[in-house]
Amino acid sequence: MLNILLMIILIIIIFIIILLYIGVKIAFIYDKKGSKLKGCLKILILKKIKVYSLEFPSKDEKNDDEDKDEKDRDGKKIFELAKPCFKYFKEFLKSFTKCIHIAKLENHLIFGLDSYVDTAKYIGYIWSLTSVVNSTHENARLTAEPSFTGSVLDVKGENELDINILKLIPPAIKLISKKEVRNLIKGVRNG
Repeated sequence: MLNILLMIILIIIIFIIILLYIGVKIAFIYDKKGSKLKGCLKILILKKIKVYSLEFPSKDEKNDDEDKDEKDRDGKKIFELAKPCFKYFKEFLKSFTKCIHIAKLENHLIFGLDSYVDTAKYIGYIWSLTSVVNSTHENARLTAEPSFTGSVLDVKGENELDINILKLIPPAIKLISKKEVRNLIKGVRNG
């Protein structure tokens, strides 16, 4: 009986390690035309099993008017707690960038201004940036097109990130072990 229990525990541990190594896939799909924004955020484990999904605009979205002064005070308190944590967050972000892989980066921009000259000038800058990104990353497909019909800023995209959680655990533990970061977490939780 003890051997069977140990085998089950071993299988569970191996499954958890495989899950952590394969990691999580985050998919973000969006489409903005005019003032309307539609999109979906999905989090998948084992790159196939959906564990979280968020669509926007949500169907049960309400326009609640909250006190802006209270929000400003909360934001100021959180910012004061976050100030000493910036150097730790910088270290964590360096480690985090080593744990992510961009599986898909496809975005299309339609850009236009009231002036034809300005539209052509800025779309040239945008094309130069997209060509640099497309040439440096194999999974990037960034495109842009000008619109000479007035002020336009429409975007459409499909992006996927793979995150290796096993590599992310040590930097996360190092980040949480800092007293300032724990104080920030307590401040955010307490509101």
